[in-house]
Amino acid sequence: MSNADKFKRYTVTAALPYANGPKHIGHLAGAYIPADLYARYLRLSGKDVVFVCGSDEHGTAIPNQAIKEGSTPQAIIDKYHVLNKESFEKLGISFDIYHRTSAPIHHETAQDFFRVLDKKEVFTIQTSEQYFDDNAQTFLADRYIIGTCPKCGFDGAYGDQCEKCGSALSPEELINPTSTLTGNKPVLKATKHWYLPMDRYENWLKDWILKGHKHDWRASVYGQCKSWIDGGLAARAITRDLDWGIDVPAADAEGKKLYVWFDAPIGYISATKQWALDHGKDWEPYWKAQDTKLVHFIGKDNIVFHCIIFPIMLHAHGEFILPESVPANEFMNLEGDKMSTSRGWSIEMHEYLHDFPTRVDELRYYLTAIAPETADSEFTWKDYQARINNELVAILGNYVNRVFVLMHKYFDGKMNTPLTTLTDQHLHTQLGVLYDEIGASFEAYKFRQAQQLVLDVARLGNKYLTDKEPWKTFGEQPEAAREALHECVLLIGHLATLMQPFMPETAQKLFRMLQLKESYQFNEAIVFEAGHQLNQPELLFQKVEDEIIERQIEKLNAKKASMETPKQSADIAPAKPAVSYDQFSEMDIRVGTIVAAEKVEKTQKLLKLTIDTGIDTRTVVSGIAEHYAPEAIIGQQVSILVNLAPRELKGIVSEGMILMAENAEGVLCFVTPSTAMPTGSTIR
Repeated sequence: MSNADKFKRYTVTAALPYANGPKHIGHLAGAYIPADLYARYLRLSGKDVVFVCGSDEHGTAIPNQAIKEGSTPQAIIDKYHVLNKESFEKLGISFDIYHRTSAPIHHETAQDFFRVLDKKEVFTIQTSEQYFDDNAQTFLADRYIIGTCPKCGFDGAYGDQCEKCGSALSPEELINPTSTLTGNKPVLKATKHWYLPMDRYENWLKDWILKGHKHDWRASVYGQCKSWIDGGLAARAITRDLDWGIDVPAADAEGKKLYVWFDAPIGYISATKQWALDHGKDWEPYWKAQDTKLVHFIGKDNIVFHCIIFPIMLHAHGEFILPESVPANEFMNLEGDKMSTSRGWSIEMHEYLHDFPTRVDELRYYLTAIAPETADSEFTWKDYQARINNELVAILGNYVNRVFVLMHKYFDGKMNTPLTTLTDQHLHTQLGVLYDEIGASFEAYKFRQAQQLVLDVARLGNKYLTDKEPWKTFGEQPEAAREALHECVLLIGHLATLMQPFMPETAQKLFRMLQLKESYQFNEAIVFEAGHQLNQPELLFQKVEDEIIERQIEKLNAKKASMETPKQSADIAPAKPAVSYDQFSEMDIRVGTIVAAEKVEKTQKLLKLTIDTGIDTRTVVSGIAEHYAPEAIIGQQVSILVNLAPRELKGIVSEGMILMAENAEGVLCFVTPSTAMPTGSTIR
């Protein structure tokens, strides 16, 4: 598999996800699986590669989420950094480092970057009118303003971007802008900020992108960049009036923070620095050497930031390389609608892992098979089922199982002659062609095509096995049967090798069944010595039954319904008999914080919660497991009745009760303060 080019090393980045909530499988398909496939391919080709990512922990999305959850920005980033990092790890995303933009090394790197540009007089300083909320007495950052998108008419566009059409915006472009803090119409007020004068770099961008990458970048990426450049670039403020973020290291900048889209991409650099420190390496060649290839994997809504704004910053700095490619993907929809966590129409990564902990490779396979590489694609549970059953089970799994069963039936699973090369000339030639085509597909970022070519190796093996019919020839020509099955075993070794980027757990299972080491490079010979013993066959994949799919569709619809504004129900329970004030005052209700949560074994509804009440840390057993995943509620503030008599539930002593709201349909939600309160605060 050829990968000969001019580059000695590779820096691969995947978009830094906001640490303001769990990420869904649309995010996974858009940036993280493609980046992982490419990084794994490079490593298996013997290349020097660093694959970096991490949590984007600044910007208004974080304090916004803190307000929604009655928490603090620090608690929010701590909670979701851990949740997303663990989800990526379980899904086999092989980051060399998953860093955080809240880390001191990142603050230092971002501020140093600003200082270099400031010293070179790249920035302009302007006093301009920006939106101010009189009621909240604060300037509004872009994400604190919503309105109608001037490009597509979407009513929920933010001040920096429309998440429906993907257009980058400025607050002044919004029609009927509204403050998300108070719901009031903001007013314009004078404030001073530092600006990146992008208009000065138009001619350079025309040479670098419009001339230099017209033929090697995806049409959608090139087209969006061309549209922006042809429309004329304007200066963009790279500082904000905020309480949360990185301080602007300049005189007269008190109360100013770096704009998140200035600091976030620098996070790739600071993550590489931290990785280098952790492994005793030099980070600079991965960002400054001309023989390094930099590739950004993102979704299409981030094209402008990675192809125009960040490259301008790198070019203006003068010491850094520029991205060679930005293979941005389109969007992935879900069951006929756009994926949205806020509307409950999504499959979060941690939710899938909870329901299908042993089907990680199946998800990787399916998301690659329908990857939105050139157009929006759609995830449906029925198609997921069909792909797993008709491709992984019926083609790949079936071939492997047939070969192993026949080898053990006729030859006790033992190879009696050494084997390193396929002796059947047609099989050998076809496999070589497939290796070359798979390599070319990886180099062109056509991962969907590469995976189908890997499946073609299994199809090739199935046809060869069917043509040779060793179950028929064994009686009269046992050596012919043995030779055919030996060829098939060696082909399975190559199949396992080629599967490694796509389905790493399955590839390792195959190597174990073959009694080989756990990983092979693409150009490495697979050797079977005489007398080599195969392990017993294992099923690589399990069929997905109809009831599993029906349950997932029901769960998805129920989740969406629970997020919708509840309607007044005729089934509201009547009021209970009156109690005296003295009876009510006996209840001691406090603000508590969940610090740990786990499911109670052999139950469907119970969670064991560890809650900091401000006066102590105690255990509470609560029947909310069908409504909340344990890992998603760490850091959640709750209302807890602390003087309830202890009660034993399933062998666990429960020392209190958390207050929940329940509608007529039985949907539960936490009763929490509207703003974050100190743990232990009394609820009256």
